[in-house]
Amino acid sequence: MDIGLTHYLVLAVLLFGIGLYGALSRRHAIVILMCIELMLNAANIMLVAFSKYTAYHQFDGQALVMFCFVVAAAEVSVGLAIIITFYRRRKNIDIRDVNLLKW
Repeated sequence: MDIGLTHYLVLAVLLFGIGLYGALSRRHAIVILMCIELMLNAANIMLVAFSKYTAYHQFDGQALVMFCFVVAAAEVSVGLAIIITFYRRRKNIDIRDVNLLKW
């Protein structure tokens, strides 16, 4: 059985759907960050798959994936810093209490 572009796209759509559902339905901040990372990885799979299956086999998709890894690492570090600060102040990381950060 040959794995084609369709298989990669189905995998990426499933991962993105799971990540989107998890990000919208959960209230735990760390789980939401993990779901956002899952959605970013689904986008990376799509970029690499399209890069592999183009007619000219250009490496633009891989370059974008590397840039996305850098952005994801920055997002995680800033997000975890916010979560740690929120936990130190409130002893809770429930998303329902995040609106208290503005005070």
